[in-house]
Amino acid sequence: MNTMLRRVLPICTLLFLLLCGQPSADALDLALSDVVLQPCGTDDPGSQPDFARPMGASCYVLTGEVTNAGRRTVVDTDVYARILDVSGEPVLQNRTRVGSIGDIDPGTQPFALRLAIPAGTPGPFDVRNVKARGFTAPVRTRALDDDDLLPLEQGIS
Repeated sequence: MNTMLRRVLPICTLLFLLLCGQPSADALDLALSDVVLQPCGTDDPGSQPDFARPMGASCYVLTGEVTNAGRRTVVDTDVYARILDVSGEPVLQNRTRVGSIGDIDPGTQPFALRLAIPAGTPGPFDVRNVKARGFTAPVRTRALDDDDLLPLEQGIS
């Protein structure tokens, strides 16, 4: 019986590892507060006054504070929200993910996201169901330190 167990145990272990794969990163919810949606400033690279017309998009910035109550950094954090126009219709059709705020260290810190709202959408806008969700381990490919950021990926003024 022992010789049979010695033969079967490694095969069972291998099958278990192949079927289960690597452990996945657990998703964590973070608290958001003081969330405000405002038009981009005129000096913001996302603001394009030359293209301000009924078609296209208008630049807006969603700002607030994110709180990581844990002791470890939460990585690859996404922000979700429903943004409604003055008539209660969704501004961003068929999507609630509004962007990524990257890695969040423990504690409270500000965040900002640029959004492209279809030009001509009647405001004021109502931001609802705002939440952030990140992971205990990276789930996306990481940019290298020497990679250049596009203007819209750099700090929001």
